[in-house]
Amino acid sequence: MTARMIMKLQVAQARLTTPDVLHLRLVHPLRPNLPEWSAGAHVDLRLPDGRVRQYSLCGNPDDLSAYEIAVKRETNGRGGSIWAHDHLTEGATAHVSAPRNNLPLVDAKRIVIVAGGIGITPFVSMVRTLMKQGRDFTLHYCARSASEAPLLDELKDICGPSLQCWFSQEGSRFDPAVIGPSDPDTHVYVCGPQRLLDAVQSALADWPEDHVHTEVFQLTLDENFKAEPFEATIASTGQRLHVRADQSLLEVLRNAGFIVASSCELGVCGSCECGYLDGIVIHRDKSLPVSKRQDRMLPCVSRARVAVTLDM
Repeated sequence: MTARMIMKLQVAQARLTTPDVLHLRLVHPLRPNLPEWSAGAHVDLRLPDGRVRQYSLCGNPDDLSAYEIAVKRETNGRGGSIWAHDHLTEGATAHVSAPRNNLPLVDAKRIVIVAGGIGITPFVSMVRTLMKQGRDFTLHYCARSASEAPLLDELKDICGPSLQCWFSQEGSRFDPAVIGPSDPDTHVYVCGPQRLLDAVQSALADWPEDHVHTEVFQLTLDENFKAEPFEATIASTGQRLHVRADQSLLEVLRNAGFIVASSCELGVCGSCECGYLDGIVIHRDKSLPVSKRQDRMLPCVSRARVAVTLDM
């Protein structure tokens, strides 16, 4: 596994789309075009201290002259968004990866999108593509108010009547029941606060798993979970590694000299995915679909009961 390419891009424009969401337009200082990307893709933003944050591209996939991202200032977060707001002013340099898409747009007859707050970002490019292709879609946009809905003006221009807004301060609350019953021709995309994800997934419990697509960039773990030590065996060499309760498997692998790519280290981006041959894995990620969990895991957050054999 190799690290993702990092480009030094220049902030061509920085503006607040809401009081706490910074919209950035990033260009290459020398090249007219950036690497291609598709609707739903995201990039890594590398901070000066080596930390990495993921942000969805919210521009036009047909416009390769720039990448656009939107960063919500999280005063109680881990510091990345505050750094971006304070330092990514016009003319500043941003270290950004080539795009990757964990939320591709499927070829379905009808698309229903549910977005909450900053969770709208992966869907701006998606609705552009849907409009271009003349496809049937509805975008349900949930926020406290219009003034707190990032990129709302752009979406109004793009979507027209396909945009339905739900603003809680105005007494309008989204009910997942409006999505309707399970339909083989319909796929649903959802991104936003955990309570919104939970509500939609609960309402669509009888839908086929591969018809409901979610995107999260923050991992919510069971606060009652207690990590236990376990053993990891490397299948190719027989080497046995001990993973303490206060360590991640990813950390132990790196300490043992194994090169494993990673990005978020929160179980969200999927960068560190690896295979396993046996053992009972405790999957704690938000990336792997159920269909892959019988032989794949994310060592940044997932663990094992007693022992696991890694396909390495």
